[in-house]
Amino acid sequence: MKVQPAAFFRTTLPLDLSRLPDLDSGRYHSIWLPDHMVSFWPDAIWTPEFTDLATASPSPHRHLDGMAVAAAAAVLTNKVPIATSVVDTVRRHPSLLAQSALTIDHLAKGRFILGLGSGETENTVPYGFDFSKPVGRFEESLQVIRLLWKSEGPVDFEGQFYQLHHARLDTEPYQGKFPRIWIGASGPRMLDIAGRYADGWWPAGAWTPEDYAAKLQSLRLSAEKAGRDPLAIVPAYIQICLLGDDGELEKILQAPLVRSLIMQFPADALKQRGFAHPLGENWRGYQDITPGALPRERIVDMLGKTRPEMLLAMVPHGSPKKVAQTVKGFVDAGLRVPKILDYGGMAGLAHAASSAQKVREAEDELLRLCGDIA
Repeated sequence: MKVQPAAFFRTTLPLDLSRLPDLDSGRYHSIWLPDHMVSFWPDAIWTPEFTDLATASPSPHRHLDGMAVAAAAAVLTNKVPIATSVVDTVRRHPSLLAQSALTIDHLAKGRFILGLGSGETENTVPYGFDFSKPVGRFEESLQVIRLLWKSEGPVDFEGQFYQLHHARLDTEPYQGKFPRIWIGASGPRMLDIAGRYADGWWPAGAWTPEDYAAKLQSLRLSAEKAGRDPLAIVPAYIQICLLGDDGELEKILQAPLVRSLIMQFPADALKQRGFAHPLGENWRGYQDITPGALPRERIVDMLGKTRPEMLLAMVPHGSPKKVAQTVKGFVDAGLRVPKILDYGGMAGLAHAASSAQKVREAEDELLRLCGDIA
């Protein structure tokens, strides 16, 4: 397949469904919709003291249900695939995921992609969900979903996490084809599961083209062992970046919300680049983020210890052309569906206003660089 960018559609308030026709033009491979209860932004710094974005929205956590928004997007578009990026298998029972995916795929006339992941602490633990053994739960959820889709008549299933007794899902797939399943995976066990089940793949973190290539190779080896075509799994990626010229970057890197990006990086990845993580050597990245629980004092201390060079060592940055050249390295490593996500828009309202145009310029340059790469 050729390189084709994906679009990202926010599922937070205010919700602007009027953008969907523009995203349905054929430019984008698919539209990706996140599914969260809360965001990664710390409550302690979502205030006018730290960002003028807080004057436009009272909270960064005004999330809508990603599956419900996907259903709306399905009926308001005609061509582009709609993907959840990603729904976790902790908060929703696999029987409900199976039914909802079939429902949305009928609304989308076969264009729905069920994007799944094993979940994060912030969206599960505060709400009382059992987040123990998330990878085992994830694989068992996939088994139940596939079982319900493919079985004719009632089925039984006895697993560690789920039990089905004379359960049935008689809704037939749209035109005889089940929704595609894309999986967010980075660790060895999740990559192995993705190789055995996934139609598409997002790594939850691949900090270099070499890292991306290694993970993709691991996934493809798993697919081969399972008797699947490894090249049929679509390699995708959400590439966080900071777009701007030198003057803009200097301002962007001073913004507290941008500096809080450090929370999403695991300590070991930062250590490989010669830096000690401001949140300690055991910090695991987004898995440890609980925005409402981290006290203001710890966040302020973290911001004070976060130096611009730490962020610049972790994410592509600079002009749209420069960032496109960096993303091209991931394409050379196997990436085919990139989403360039400009984190510089979190520097404030003025930067947010120009972010979408910069992303489009980066996409255009990336496509020019890739040419007919297949």
